[in-house]
Amino acid sequence: MSPEEIAVLAVCISCAVVLVVIFIYYNNNVLTLTKYKVQSPKVPERGLKIVHLSDLHAKLFGRGGRRLFKLVAAEKPDIICFTGDIIHNYKGGGMEVAAYTVSRLVKIAPVYFIAGNHEMRNKNYRALKKAIADAGAHVLDNQAEKVYGINLVGVNGAHLKNATPFKLADGLDGYRLLLAHEPQYIARYAMAGYDLVLSGHAHGGQWRIPFTHIGVYSPGQGLFPKYTEGVHSVGDMKMIISRGLGNSEFPLRIFDRPEVVVITLEKL
Repeated sequence: MSPEEIAVLAVCISCAVVLVVIFIYYNNNVLTLTKYKVQSPKVPERGLKIVHLSDLHAKLFGRGGRRLFKLVAAEKPDIICFTGDIIHNYKGGGMEVAAYTVSRLVKIAPVYFIAGNHEMRNKNYRALKKAIADAGAHVLDNQAEKVYGINLVGVNGAHLKNATPFKLADGLDGYRLLLAHEPQYIARYAMAGYDLVLSGHAHGGQWRIPFTHIGVYSPGQGLFPKYTEGVHSVGDMKMIISRGLGNSEFPLRIFDRPEVVVITLEKL
């Protein structure tokens, strides 16, 4: 090759590397906002606006997380629901980031948190739970609370497959909103009588096929999982799945930007 051809090749390679870096950064750091409206005759007259966050994995968006906090604040939610995996790994990485994030979010609206699989497998779960509660969150550890006339139920990640979701729903009058980290148990949630379920866990399939909503892999579902994002229905029950915010063992999202979900509940 001539010196001129080598120079052109070097420029092309450099441009390609820059484009790949920009592409990866965009897919993993630029937040997307997804909005849903859910109507039901069971919803109280005033309704409820929810920001749904999931799977942060101790990630900060912008300096001090300000891009995430600014986006959430702009939506002026009544409550913020966080459906698990706020820490980074089973060893408890990111506990400080988790508490800090909650402390900032509670200044925007009340935060309701449930534990995902990463919290449940963490040996320091009690310390993490206390840190999140001390930061101001309502930790719904297999508990139910009445929030603006709606039954808000939280099941931690260790009790999704047993009788706990059924026991917590039993005897609740009115609209039943369940926070449950893993979406693949959708049929059980419907059998328990919930009206709406908020889940995460699948990370949108981690990699998505371009121009589709098809994810490649999810823990608990395997290859090309069915439940990775969006709205799914079983009978009268709806489940809304967040693609989540951060990454876990696999460090990259592709065609799967981190997501903040906003849900407006309205009386039908």
